Amino acid sequence: MLICDFFSYFEVTLLSKKIQIPNFIKNNFVKERPMKKIIFVLMFISGLIYSQELRAKVTVNYEQLPTAAKERLVDFQYAVENYLNDTRFTELDWEGEPIPCSFNIFFTGSAGETRYNAQVVINSQRPIYKSQRSSLMMNIMDKEWSFEYERNQTLRYNLVSFDPLTSFLDFYAYLIIGFDMDSFSPLGGSPFFERAYEIALLGANSGFSKGWALESSAYNKRSLLDEIQNVQFNQFRRDFYDYHYNGLDIFNEQKAAAKKNIIKLVDNLYKSIDKIARNSVLLKVFFDAKAGEIVDYLEGVDELVFRKLMKINPANISRYEKAISG
Repeated sequence: MLICDFFSYFEVTLLSKKIQIPNFIKNNFVKERPMKKIIFVLMFISGLIYSQELRAKVTVNYEQLPTAAKERLVDFQYAVENYLNDTRFTELDWEGEPIPCSFNIFFTGSAGETRYNAQVVINSQRPIYKSQRSSLMMNIMDKEWSFEYERNQTLRYNLVSFDPLTSFLDFYAYLIIGFDMDSFSPLGGSPFFERAYEIALLGANSGFSKGWALESSAYNKRSLLDEIQNVQFNQFRRDFYDYHYNGLDIFNEQKAAAKKNIIKLVDNLYKSIDKIARNSVLLKVFFDAKAGEIVDYLEGVDELVFRKLMKINPANISRYEKAISG
């Protein structure tokens, strides 16, 4: 068997996500002794199924903390990274690779020996089918994270009670999974958004409510989940699916059809923007991640599309003006 045969792939779909299997398995499967071939294929697929959903990279910046606090947090980065990568957040047999994501933590202060404040930038990626590129799914800066941590503390997954450290991580794990699943199936992320919402409610009623309770800030966890679960945004979420699954994923082979589905999202938002609050947290999160990508993939389309985007997303108006001017 040539090595190049191994890297020639065909597509199968499992749980609405794509898995790639070498063609030599497909070819052998149709030959003699089919039962043994079936067993071999199943064994191969099982090797592609992961228990965990995330492949997280955690970075930590302690510069604003006193030396004593830094020493107490010496194992914090590893504890958080291991928690995110070793925890099973769903009951699914997660197929394909875990979702690549990053948590960039900037400590802003400490109180006593165990309480800390931090800001966190969280982002996640999604591979684009039959492409070397990936799509940025979210790029959120959360300025409000207060929690307690002791050196060598064991982090435990528990959805029943609120823990200001692990519940924050759980919230974003479910948000990452929810957006990922929404991109592979219409409204497919709903069960995971519901879990994130329940965590937000627990946080709002805890002793660490800042950042969890409803606020008028540009980004608020509770407001984001309120909008995601509001039926007013169901069309946007369906268009979000088409944008990825019937847009980015087919772009290399069906460029015209792909652009049509990307433009459909823009058109539907333009029609509904007066009904949806212009300060929508969900749309902010979407365009913070996608504005540059939309411009790249819609290169050469009618300038009216970009004029609509200027109304929908004025925060990125300079991008759209540049796209119009060429």
